[in-house]
Amino acid sequence: MKLLRRQFLAGLASAPLASALATAGSAKLAAEVSTSVQLVPSDGSKFDNAWLVKEASRLASSKYVAPASELPGGFDSLTYDQYRDIRFREESRVWRDENLQFQLDVLPVGFYFTRAVHIGVVSEGEVTPVVSAPDMFQYGPAVPPLPKGTALPFSGFRVRNQINNPGVWDEFLVFQGASYFRAVAKAQLYGLSTRGLSINTATAQGEEFPDFTAFWIEKPAPGSNFIVIHALLDGPSVTGAYRFTARPGVETVVDVEATIFARAELTNFGLGPLTTMFLFDSTNRHKFDDFRPAVHDSNGLQMLSGAGEWIWRPLANPVELQVSAFVDNGIRGFGLIQRSLKFSDFEDLEARYERRPSLWVEPVGDWGKGQVQLVEIPTMLETSDNIVAFWKPNDPLEAGKSLALSYRLRWGNGPGDEEELARVNYSRMGLSFDKQRLLFILDFDMPFAPEEGASVVASTSAGKIKNTVMQANPSSGGSRVSFELDTEDAKLVELRLQLKTGDKPVSETWLYRWTAS
Repeated sequence: MKLLRRQFLAGLASAPLASALATAGSAKLAAEVSTSVQLVPSDGSKFDNAWLVKEASRLASSKYVAPASELPGGFDSLTYDQYRDIRFREESRVWRDENLQFQLDVLPVGFYFTRAVHIGVVSEGEVTPVVSAPDMFQYGPAVPPLPKGTALPFSGFRVRNQINNPGVWDEFLVFQGASYFRAVAKAQLYGLSTRGLSINTATAQGEEFPDFTAFWIEKPAPGSNFIVIHALLDGPSVTGAYRFTARPGVETVVDVEATIFARAELTNFGLGPLTTMFLFDSTNRHKFDDFRPAVHDSNGLQMLSGAGEWIWRPLANPVELQVSAFVDNGIRGFGLIQRSLKFSDFEDLEARYERRPSLWVEPVGDWGKGQVQLVEIPTMLETSDNIVAFWKPNDPLEAGKSLALSYRLRWGNGPGDEEELARVNYSRMGLSFDKQRLLFILDFDMPFAPEEGASVVASTSAGKIKNTVMQANPSSGGSRVSFELDTEDAKLVELRLQLKTGDKPVSETWLYRWTAS
């Protein structure tokens, strides 16, 4: 799905909202609301996750009905700038005056976000729907006029916390669009996103995007440092009940518990799917006429295999769509990581890519046999999210069957659990001095010396590796490895490299797919 989502959501996050907001009434809550989604249990029972699982199961047994668009006239063709000119009033925030650690903004329909969602606040099992009101939003001059008394439906919501400074309510988590959501840790800006489930990504039958159609947000206890959000997933092939527990901080952690129900057989579905943007870095810099050294929200796929091997695969912006599969059993973690964390890596005062988060997916329990799939889509635009990664189970989910799973999402600067191993901070590529071969430069963050027994173990699927050199890098305090690749006219080459002392690995495993352009 190639949309301008990255630029759009980043723009919302950086907009000076507080200075532009006017006075309005507090958020409207109603005891009852007419809706196609059952927010309040009809049998009079209390709301809890068990009820939501039953609701998702019930929904899966019925035929899928696509939600109707609830856009007012003219709002189906809003531009990015017009949509951004609709601003939620600060005074309308849920829990604004309740001395809690969290506050909520709701987001209107419009632009790409044409489907309405329903939102309820849960307190001690009782659900109070959040109802839209005409004065909930402020409309700038670019927005088409609404009929008097019209209230915009919601397309999602954002959660605020004093994550950066006391007294400043910054957003750290937003749910909006299909089943997408994203978060940031302290001092970070929005970058990559995740979603509830991916279906048929990069397959001939075409990708399916199920929606989170309703949310139940538990009112936090006073002083609580976490917030619990429930969501109902609905799509042509699947339904699902989700429970998210979010803890903002230096690392923002979101624990996910989900039960999904298959309406139709799912043969190509992804768990923990991640979406990001990679345009260029020093591996493909020659393709772009740009003042910046690099442009990306993430620059590598990191994995911790079931056998305990740490793997680093730099991202690529290929000439043609490519899919890589990393087969494993009991994957222990994977994520799309931003290792370029210095301003000099990008030199971009507006985008500030060095402040984009990494996202690590950590399964709870054994996810069995399957593969991490990496989808890389060619693009010439930094506004396109062109990278997708997810865990694809080997076994399909038969129609009428369910799957329960749990995992942890860690938003921050990467997992940080591989500290005893050297990491590749930078991968660079160009032509050799005689212009006859490809030259690769890898900068590791730890020093190793050949005279102390350290060696480079490298292999290639095609062609030949030549002139391998390892030396100290006094500028970084680490080590630099260089080698040349003679492709011997191969169109695709898979490379693998690791540092060892004797038989003991002292670095992560570096993988790279080179393709002829």
